[in-house]
Order: sequence, then C-alpha cells, then structure tokens
Amino acid sequence: MSSTPARLARTLSCAAFAAALCLPALAQAREFVSIHGNTVNVRTQPTTRSATAWELGRGYPLQVEQRKGQWLKVRDHEETLGWVFAPLTAKTPHRVVTARTANLRAGPGTQHKRVGQLEQHEVVRTLGRSGTWAQVQRASGQKGWVAQRLTWGW
Repeated sequence: MSSTPARLARTLSCAAFAAALCLPALAQAREFVSIHGNTVNVRTQPTTRSATAWELGRGYPLQVEQRKGQWLKVRDHEETLGWVFAPLTAKTPHRVVTARTANLRAGPGTQHKRVGQLEQHEVVRTLGRSGTWAQVQRASGQKGWVAQRLTWGW
C-alpha cells in the first residue's frame, strides 16, 4: 500500500476528528477540593459580604464547577452549594457517606471482616483505592475499606 497525499489527508482528518471528540471530556475533568479549616462558610456570591448559605466542616469534599478569582463555585453530591474561598480548601482527598450506613471492612471486598460502621454524612479521609473500594480513615483514626458506591468524593 502506498501512502498517497489523499490517504494521508484522510488519516490526519480522522485523527483530528478523534482528538476533537476527546477534548470535551478532558475539559470537563472533575476537580475536587476539601474543606481545610474546622468550619468554612459557603457563600451565595463570591464575596465575604454575601450571605452564608452553608457551613461545612473539615474534610468535606466538594466538586469545583467554576473559578472566579480566589473563589470556587462548588457542589456536593446533591446540588450546587455556592461559593467558597479557595485558600480555605485543600487537595486532600475525602469522601462523605451518602448511604444510611456503610460497613467499614478490613480489606477491599465483602469477604473481609467488618471492623466498623460509617454513618450517613460522616466524612472520611481517602487513603487509597482498590477496584470499587476506597481505603479510608475516620476522624478517630480508625482505618478500613468502604464500597465507593456508598460514598461521594475522591
């Protein structure tokens, strides 16, 4: 097979088309942050003069929807919450329990012994992942594994 200019142009066009299809997915990569302070105000607008919509505790995971200066428009697993001052956030991965309860296990799988039970809305630090399981640490220091589908965050 010889490589004609027309064939080369078609090949390049296909590659460019494929790359264009991938760009929106890359542009929409989810960015997460967690609350760094003990409690942080989530505001209705990106200014300290706006009303406080929510108050979130240390480690609470948030997905960034938009940036405006040093402010982040954030959401949690349910909805858009508002704006948080970026210096009050961290890149430390955390998860919040979304199920009513979630078993904390000794290893990544249901075959492992249950070592505890997490409660809905409990925030845990993410230490690692294995398949569909996350290794986490509670505020008390207890470590274990939880099914990721029972939590939200990163």
